[in-house]
Amino acid sequence: MQTIDELIRKRAGDHRIGLVFEDRSWTHDQVVTAQAERAALLASLRRPGPFHVALLLDNVPEYVFWMGGAALAGAVLVGGNPTHRGDELARDLAHTECQLLVTNTDYFSLVEGHDLGPALPPERILVVDGPTGELHGGPAGAATPYAALLATVAGAPLPDQADTRVTEDSLGLLLFTSGTSGAPKACLCSQGRLARIGTIVTQMFELTPDDVCYLAMPLFHSNALMAGWAPALAAGATAALRERFSASQFIDDVRRYGVTYFNYVGKPLSYILATPERPDDADNTLHRAFGNEAAEADVARFAERFACTVQDAYGSTEGGASVQRTPDTPRGALGRALPGTLIINPDTGEECPRAVFDEHGRLLNAEEAIGEMVSQTGGAGFEGYWHNAEAEASRVRNGWYWTGDLAYRDDDDFFYFGGRDYDWLRVDGENFAAAPVEGILQRHPDVVLASVYAVPDTVVGDQVMATLLLRPGVSFDPSGFAEFLAGETDMGTKWAPKYLRLTDELPVTATSKVLKRVLRNEGWRCTETVWWRPQKDAAYQVLTEADADELDRVVAER
Repeated sequence: MQTIDELIRKRAGDHRIGLVFEDRSWTHDQVVTAQAERAALLASLRRPGPFHVALLLDNVPEYVFWMGGAALAGAVLVGGNPTHRGDELARDLAHTECQLLVTNTDYFSLVEGHDLGPALPPERILVVDGPTGELHGGPAGAATPYAALLATVAGAPLPDQADTRVTEDSLGLLLFTSGTSGAPKACLCSQGRLARIGTIVTQMFELTPDDVCYLAMPLFHSNALMAGWAPALAAGATAALRERFSASQFIDDVRRYGVTYFNYVGKPLSYILATPERPDDADNTLHRAFGNEAAEADVARFAERFACTVQDAYGSTEGGASVQRTPDTPRGALGRALPGTLIINPDTGEECPRAVFDEHGRLLNAEEAIGEMVSQTGGAGFEGYWHNAEAEASRVRNGWYWTGDLAYRDDDDFFYFGGRDYDWLRVDGENFAAAPVEGILQRHPDVVLASVYAVPDTVVGDQVMATLLLRPGVSFDPSGFAEFLAGETDMGTKWAPKYLRLTDELPVTATSKVLKRVLRNEGWRCTETVWWRPQKDAAYQVLTEADADELDRVVAER
């Protein structure tokens, strides 16, 4: 097995293009030199305690330089999430005991004045851009310009491995889970694990030094690292950085950089497909796209529109369970899992019945077949959470690893993704998952994305609410939508949304995962139009302020 440290060292002396960003490019050797310089700077700034370094940056070259520098120095990289704000962001940095924060002028304002923990006082924040780029405290206590700090380590050699003592088991990353349902947890990831995953993905997609890997997902997220940066590093391919993902600029970037491989997580395929089609969309260099959580219909549409192969698979930041595609994997399935992977009803602890489909491939017994994906191996790839024994105990119970993800499988042992564990709804005493409902709603020709979640029922349990992102220029037809729902034969009797919220923009994480906790918290109290059915199967009508007041009153009394 290898380490990220070793993969970086292999690129030294390689004068092929290793990194491109906007109009600039660096050879692999130049990238390694920049990383070695930052490793030397890290060593000079190291203090006692956990050697944890936080990055709060977009996808810019400095991120790659510091990420590699941390690996070479034997430091642990903590990716800060710039979509977090105030106390939430401060909590992330304090919890992970970072002793240095590398950021830019814009994001410095997100942490300025906040308590970032005893290991990270204000003078340990390094601002890398603009004329005021500086280490706020500096080695002598005064502000030191960033350029001056780099000058002190210019041309620094690669660190002596006898000094850094990096091994496969060395902790390399603290990866925050997405936090779409609650406070994120910092997942441990060793250098060996990341290097192993990068090598496996490289082999899966036969990546070579001739490939160009498009890194548009935020680098603080596990998908960008495990499905993007690490495979590019292992293959010696070119990494093409996009500062922030842009659906409208996607195909232009593919052609500009000659992109052959693209990784994604969440909804990017949907957003790209929502852009106006061009007659020459299929005329591009893209061969392969790899990610997870894309809608089944979007995978097929994206592959056809851009003339490429799309592989949507299952994997988690924690690495406790995985599902791999095989050549005979049916459409919509993730693939087959390792032996000992089961679908368990979390309420009973019993294995769920196998999925039953109709002649059109629609799931008929979702209420019984969907459960939580569990690995009887105890999550051999799971390395734990940083200082969170309670979360670890929730993941590994009675020797089994509970993924927190919903799924179902058919008689041929193919697994299908069913959503997250917080996507359960309980309506009229029946539990069901949000993902199948979302899949049905997204069959409507006017719906780009649908997010389904629970809101309080006025009597007991939940009711179904859906936020719909419609295609540009279309108007919502309430009677037509009701007719559409009635015609979907696999729509469960409890599944049809009681409330429909129409939006121009869904709240999402930096990795384009819908923030359902935001939608749930707002419920029908939002600034956008909400349609509802006062009684089951009634016509949809606009929810008025008086209606909302009455709902609030009844729910409060409940």
